[in-house]
Amino acid sequence: MNTKELKKFFKEHLVPSKLYKVGGHHKNRVCLDKTENGWAVFFQDKKERIGVINFPDEASACDKMKEELRKMMEQLYGVTWAPAR
Repeated sequence: MNTKELKKFFKEHLVPSKLYKVGGHHKNRVCLDKTENGWAVFFQDKKERIGVINFPDEASACDKMKEELRKMMEQLYGVTWAPAR
């Protein structure tokens, strides 16, 4: 999965855009961003990146972000999709 496919997946599964940012960072969202050495998934607080997890490839980062948003959707709204296997 790449970032374009991930955005499409989130849209199809009605994930509110206020929960995430793909390609960059935004306050109070789970973010996926390209780095010097690959990709990173993290939560962007006001000015600080919290829980940064680095990945060597786009697909791994997308899978992690998808899983994090799945858990958030379940906790916040009581709805989700099947976890990746």
